Amino acid sequence: MTALVDFELREAGDSALVLALPERVDPLLNAWCIAVAGALRDSLGSGVRDVVVGYCTVTVYFDPLASDPAWLENRIRALAARVLRPSGSGGAAVDVPVCYGGEYGPDLDEVATFAGCTAGEVAVLHSQTAYRVYLLGFVPGFAYMAAVDPRIARPRRSTPRTTVPPGSVAIAGEQTGVYPGATPGGWNIIGRTPVRPYDPSRPEPFLFRPGDLVRFHPIDRSEYLRLA
Repeated sequence: MTALVDFELREAGDSALVLALPERVDPLLNAWCIAVAGALRDSLGSGVRDVVVGYCTVTVYFDPLASDPAWLENRIRALAARVLRPSGSGGAAVDVPVCYGGEYGPDLDEVATFAGCTAGEVAVLHSQTAYRVYLLGFVPGFAYMAAVDPRIARPRRSTPRTTVPPGSVAIAGEQTGVYPGATPGGWNIIGRTPVRPYDPSRPEPFLFRPGDLVRFHPIDRSEYLRLA
């Protein structure tokens, strides 16, 4: 583990502070952000409403009527300066079954054309990588994962869909993710999983957390229907 102190602390309105690192997709920087977020949650008082991890940021939301912003800023700086950058992911291993292509992956052929390969090869390339969960956002349970093999890293669609089915597995550049619910979306849909990324009825509603390592494995339609 190595110390990391090269960060900035910025105001975001009157009720949030953003601790920012260099803007890049870097697993070690993200791991440090996760560690800092944990330290802040453990150490800060009830005046803090939430601590949110980004790719290379930690945002602290606070009640300006219950917290002294100057004290909070000094406290965040002091805690962050003491946190070491972890050398590993520190998260859980999560396995996600995916039925690639067909009715469940309407953009698989376009991704294959982009990559200059077959649809089956896209599924192989997508499923042979372990993806890091960098953050959750957009809607509850949507995990931004990276990095997709550059051969299949097709940019997001020029025209988003008004509705993407729940469980859709998609690619947008170097990112991949699973849509937790029926929402609009512009990512390239290459398959679908019967697994639910977010289920408020479960004891632990969220399937993914920042720092987790996710692997997708192909299943056929009959297996998808059985699991669904």
